[in-house]
Amino acid sequence: MASEPVNVHEFKALAKRALLKMYFDFYAGGAEDEHTLKANEEAYQRITIRPRVLVDVSRIDMSTSVLGYPISSPIMVAPSGLHKLANPEGELATARAAAASNTIMILSFGSSYSVEEVAASCNAVRFFQLYVYKQRHVAANLVERAERSGYKAIVLTVDCPRMGRREADIKNRMIVSKQKNVEGLVSTEVDADGGSNLEAYVNSTLDPSLSWKDVAWLKSITKLPIVLKGILTHEDARIAVEVGAAGVIVSNHGGRQLDYSPATITVVEEVVHAVKGKIPVIVDGGVRRGTDMFRALALGAQAVLVGRPILYGLAAKGEQGVKQVIQMLKDELALTMALAGCTSLKDITRCHVRTERDRCQSML
Repeated sequence: MASEPVNVHEFKALAKRALLKMYFDFYAGGAEDEHTLKANEEAYQRITIRPRVLVDVSRIDMSTSVLGYPISSPIMVAPSGLHKLANPEGELATARAAAASNTIMILSFGSSYSVEEVAASCNAVRFFQLYVYKQRHVAANLVERAERSGYKAIVLTVDCPRMGRREADIKNRMIVSKQKNVEGLVSTEVDADGGSNLEAYVNSTLDPSLSWKDVAWLKSITKLPIVLKGILTHEDARIAVEVGAAGVIVSNHGGRQLDYSPATITVVEEVVHAVKGKIPVIVDGGVRRGTDMFRALALGAQAVLVGRPILYGLAAKGEQGVKQVIQMLKDELALTMALAGCTSLKDITRCHVRTERDRCQSML
């Protein structure tokens, strides 16, 4: 009998055994040389934790809130598409696990189940992630449906004017099912010309003209707060505040878009300084340990998004696997906080970490 996984990394191996190679590569892969994909995780290893001792840590409180919605810990479920490739219950199982874990799931535009089906699966706070198609009525329709179905925010992905070159999908001739959320709104038939039909479909439908002025358009069609996902520079973070974004997500799309863009943890502080506390900063990419979350919070993030580990948990053990992944990360964060001398998230400060830049400056 196989032993139970003891950390999130071990769920990846279980998922690889459970999934068709094409589907595992789709979830696990990145763009081109996969430099950014690898860097997202490796960059955390260059940040050390500075623990404080002789602190009463008999009680640890990990609770926080995002856009005013309370959650049990700073772990949120990242938007990722096509959960049904991992498990027949797909996003329904993920949504139930997130609700049971008292956290927020961001439902992907490319989900296997519709916004309405996921909303009906359980009672919970959820956000909806949006891509904008050339046919703007598609986005308007999805936003209206999400708002009507009780979603609490729109997460606009801003780093995808075209799809990154994901070579594993091209080699595998990745074929995906029809997009559930856009059935009846737009044709989902596309000629992949021997490559990935996902890449061909995305590049034929996404609007490459999307720009900052369109945030105003989006705000004009919904009362929901707009969070921008895909911010990596202080310049764009400042503009996000100026155009009225309710929050930003520091993200490089899990290393799936522009290869050699920076690992997200290396630019969190830059973005945090740029927004000057006016809006929350959430970090996405590379989080695999409680120590990763601790370091992200110390650098100013309010919460983290977890993507691939959720999919691996779902592929390995369904809804229970997703719950296990979230609980593992929560348990590890609680342990890290105790060992670092922090009893609540507000106790985690910049003084608790040392980055490569700090080390370089100390040598000057």
